[in-house]
Amino acid sequence: MTPARVKAEIWIVLGLSLGQSAVYAALSLVVTLTEGGLKSSTATLNASRADQQWLDLTLQVLSIGFALVPVALALYLLAGRSIGLDLRSPARDAAAGAVLAVVIGLPGLGLYAAGRALGVTAEVVTTPETVYGWTAVVLVAAAVQNGLLEEVVVVGYLHTRLRDLGWSTGPIIVTSALLRGSYHLYQGFGQALGNVVMGLIFGWWFQRTGRVLPLVIAHSLLDIVAFVGALALGDRLGR
Repeated sequence: MTPARVKAEIWIVLGLSLGQSAVYAALSLVVTLTEGGLKSSTATLNASRADQQWLDLTLQVLSIGFALVPVALALYLLAGRSIGLDLRSPARDAAAGAVLAVVIGLPGLGLYAAGRALGVTAEVVTTPETVYGWTAVVLVAAAVQNGLLEEVVVVGYLHTRLRDLGWSTGPIIVTSALLRGSYHLYQGFGQALGNVVMGLIFGWWFQRTGRVLPLVIAHSLLDIVAFVGALALGDRLGR
């Protein structure tokens, strides 16, 4: 594949997924800043989608399913290339994912609190306003979807394709991390910065090991704790 086709492919994949999210997140931040600022704003991650329970569930499931299409596309385009999304070392990957989740999660809570205190981070609401018996299951599914989408596309796919273009390790990691931060801008500057740091750590890990599964596990665990933990505590937590 020629460099021109690789570049076009990257833009298409990102335009259909997290690159599109980055544009909307930046515009959302602009709107928030012009309408009262971040300190008084709220970012809801898992809002209810309909008043009727059956329709809310249907829309939630469809949203999760369609969000995974770019993951399928990225894996299809990388057919024959390994990004470490396999079960060759499940115990080792699970352990690594758990450690990464702790390394990212604990400082992340502190950064969120600091951002709220400084007024540079929106209040992040991780639970829907209406809770049903199936809400926890859907929140877990949404967490896993987030892990797959972000880590497969922004790390596994993008790192591989930028390497194909001849990029060196440092610029690849930084570019991927900045993209991760950009599509979190709707949560404020603090959360965007935190996700850039997360991207740097995850990018370093992938370049070192060639395995994206521990990153998917870590990301999923972080979101499960934020989503289901907030639901169980009846409180609002940031991720």
